[in-house]
Amino acid sequence: MKKSFVSILMLGSALAMSSTAFAVDAETLFKSKACAACHAIDTKMVGPAYSDVADKYAGQGDAATILVDSVLNGSKGKWGPIPMPPNAAVTEEEAKTLAEWILEQ
Repeated sequence: MKKSFVSILMLGSALAMSSTAFAVDAETLFKSKACAACHAIDTKMVGPAYSDVADKYAGQGDAATILVDSVLNGSKGKWGPIPMPPNAAVTEEEAKTLAEWILEQ
């Protein structure tokens, strides 16, 4: 019984740490990949606030895929007349991390 309880605690701790690491890694990407030049978490700048993006795509099963495509290939007309340029400095894996993080805002 004790062994099972300790295993469950260890698993819970690992999951909590990986969630925290994910948030830190995604926020670091946000700051290091030029995203912050046009976006903020809760304030509209040149582009929409990430909290507004999360609200817009809430409940859509393909939301992360849509955001990954926008990050990698750019987009226009989704948030007004200013286009979002493609971000060649972001890998597909990084775009997925960013998309998932944006959707959590």
